[in-house]
Amino acid sequence: MKFYLINGSPRKKYNTAKLLDSASLAITDEYKKHQLQEDVDVEIIDLYDLDYKGCKSCFHCKKIEGKYYGNCPIKDDLRQLLPKIWECDGLIIASPIYFTNITGQTRSFLERLLFPKYVYGAKTLAKPKPTAFIYTMNVKKQFSDQQYPQAIYDNIERFIKYTFGYLETLKVYDTYQFKDYSLYENYLFDEKEKKQQQLNQFPKDLESAYNLGVKIFKQAMENKNE
Repeated sequence: MKFYLINGSPRKKYNTAKLLDSASLAITDEYKKHQLQEDVDVEIIDLYDLDYKGCKSCFHCKKIEGKYYGNCPIKDDLRQLLPKIWECDGLIIASPIYFTNITGQTRSFLERLLFPKYVYGAKTLAKPKPTAFIYTMNVKKQFSDQQYPQAIYDNIERFIKYTFGYLETLKVYDTYQFKDYSLYENYLFDEKEKKQQQLNQFPKDLESAYNLGVKIFKQAMENKNE
């Protein structure tokens, strides 16, 4: 079984990455519990290591009987990766929220991942798979609820669910942004409160990410047994 975990943050060892590590651990733990005959492979992809752009609107993926129908023809670092993700057993994508939206790299990745399998007014071309999206943000939940439009989540989730048929989500709030707050100009966040949040809440967030990984694995097992 193959699972891809996509890190849409430029940081490889910070909050978003740690949450994906927790989900990855859950998948491997569940695999061990089930004692499956086949191997399981969990691969974490850091999008900021890849060289690619968003959809170029060439429409080759939509051309009837075309060479690239249902696939993206752009020759870059996603060319070999996308077909593997389309065929995998489970997928988890994670991104921090920058300027009230997911990162640019994540947005471009989603365009390239979802659009080739999207057929106007017809059934998706993608293989069904359990998918999850993790959002991280350094603001508190109340601020997010008041200031961040719900549409940014709804639009992402609608297209992912349409494409792959199954979606779980997790929002992680009030993350610890800097290793040393005194080095950066900041009038909005209290470092002591942030530190307490990191010590008290983030372990719970990691547990939530672990439970998310369990759900994705179990759903992938159900799909295989159907």
